[in-house]
Amino acid sequence: MIRIGIVGTSSISERLADAVHAVDGVALGRVASRDAGRASEFADRIGAAGAAVGLEALLASGDVDAVYLASPNAVHAAQVRTAVDAGIPVLVEKPATLTAPEWDDLVGRARERGVVLLEAMRTAYDPGIRAIQAVLPRLGRVRRISFRYEKRSARYDHVLAGEQTNIFDPSLGGSALRDLGVYPLHALVQLFGEPTSITGARVGIASGTDGLGSAIAEYDDVVADVAWSKITDTALPSEIQGEDASLTIDAIDAPRRLVLAPRGGAAETIAVEAPENPMIGEVERFRDAIRGADVTTDQDRTAQTLRLVDTLLRPPRG
Repeated sequence: MIRIGIVGTSSISERLADAVHAVDGVALGRVASRDAGRASEFADRIGAAGAAVGLEALLASGDVDAVYLASPNAVHAAQVRTAVDAGIPVLVEKPATLTAPEWDDLVGRARERGVVLLEAMRTAYDPGIRAIQAVLPRLGRVRRISFRYEKRSARYDHVLAGEQTNIFDPSLGGSALRDLGVYPLHALVQLFGEPTSITGARVGIASGTDGLGSAIAEYDDVVADVAWSKITDTALPSEIQGEDASLTIDAIDAPRRLVLAPRGGAAETIAVEAPENPMIGEVERFRDAIRGADVTTDQDRTAQTLRLVDTLLRPPRG
């Protein structure tokens, strides 16, 4: 049984805990937080083995075989390094690091020490992505891709009220691109590979980070547009257009309803069966990696996605 410790007590950690309960071969270890009371209360709520104050105490507890990091984006790299150096496998919440070079360094470090390192990118292990891959040959030659993830955060109200909040705090790595934009970007890379170029535009908000944005990515004979937002909602789906058919996708982060529309033919709806908790796939992959599965391709996709994010975050010239 692989005992997974959790760093962080947010809602995403609670969903990860629920996924651990649903996956064979893994169990909850301790929960770590800087606040002892918060860690203890959270551990009791999710059925964890106990609590610890801080990552170092968690790693030294002796009853944690692996760790899931759901801390602020800005501290991911340092915490991954600490865990890897302790010989503990790491599942780190997306974005794994703030930059691609940081990720490359950590992957090299993990490989040198023989330690598993995996980004908790749930989209990568979602059955909806596999369903899209299965349908792609029916589209003919793909020419246009439109992926989007736009969902207004309730915490944006804090920004509008003049308050700072973690997910919109640039000092903590908060960014709509990093938090939501990585989903369509990662799906793009997973389905079609890394584009040859990408350009974009972002809208800033009062907290000092981006609230939404759009990007255009180019391949040799395909153009892709990607949209993300944490300050607006959308009713628009994602879509892949081929010369023979188009495919509409209800939600690129968790595809559950695909509509295939052949040129000149009747549309076909494809329902995707998936667990209620979309984090189950990443927990299964983490378990399998600890048991010996090769995650080189997974790590490469994370690096490719982070390179796109780095480019989109680069200040304009002039």
